Amino acid sequence: MLKSMNEALDYIESHLNDEIDYNALERITGTSLYHFRRMFSFLSGMTLGEYVRNRKLSNATFDLLHEGMSVTETAFKYGYESVDGFSRAFREWSGISPSEVKKKNMLKAFPKLSFQLTIQGGINMDYRIEKKESFKIVGVKKRVPIQFEGENQEIIKLAKSITPEQRKRLHSYANMEPNNIVNASYNFDNERMEEKGSLNHMIGFLTTIESGFDEFEVVEVPALTWAIFASKGAFPKIMQETWGKIVSEWLPSSDYELVEAPEISFTGDLSDRNNVYSEIWFAVKKKGEI
Repeated sequence: MLKSMNEALDYIESHLNDEIDYNALERITGTSLYHFRRMFSFLSGMTLGEYVRNRKLSNATFDLLHEGMSVTETAFKYGYESVDGFSRAFREWSGISPSEVKKKNMLKAFPKLSFQLTIQGGINMDYRIEKKESFKIVGVKKRVPIQFEGENQEIIKLAKSITPEQRKRLHSYANMEPNNIVNASYNFDNERMEEKGSLNHMIGFLTTIESGFDEFEVVEVPALTWAIFASKGAFPKIMQETWGKIVSEWLPSSDYELVEAPEISFTGDLSDRNNVYSEIWFAVKKKGEI
């Protein structure tokens, strides 16, 4: 996977001056563009679009400084439709306008990325692969800020907003594993891996019931294959560490790629917060599957 992603970076590098064919990236990596974008974001901490933009502006700096190109020539070389648009993007990235490049001694560069696998710890990961028919997530939702560590206070507020009566009714819909309350995250902002932006977070239950959900929100999930990772330990630390290992170690070395779907998590008994069972569900497919 890392080899093919580096080949994709080489392709991007050779097409910074013209249009990038995203279908070519799918052919190079042997995965969907959705998976490639997500894996790129997981591993690099930035979006693919941000990386391409930064590489273009970095090369533009060189052209302005060493190649004697005008601002107008440089703007059109790197695909900008107007000089104003290029100048605005360049200033936001470098802190100076492109016309000032030759006057400044302190210039900015953004080198080409390469991905490498670092082996850390050799810790076993307990997971299972399960195919599930279509189902619904029924519950309450809120747009919340993205947060990697600790307990998200906005999610805690959302949980506290559910009344005992609502919780009882939601539980009555549950007719599939884990037959208990779940958390589902979806519609992530692009800056997710920089721990910026927000996402939709739903607290509810999984069900195959067709209707009758009153005022509750409903997310339709099609028939998919799921990689389900189990962990046990201090909450939320161990669960969050497991999530990190999934995206940085398991996905790059597995035979699976991500499928666009909510990320689902389940947390067991919280009475002993140093010994909490939890599960994380990612929708996946075998690489090369249609």
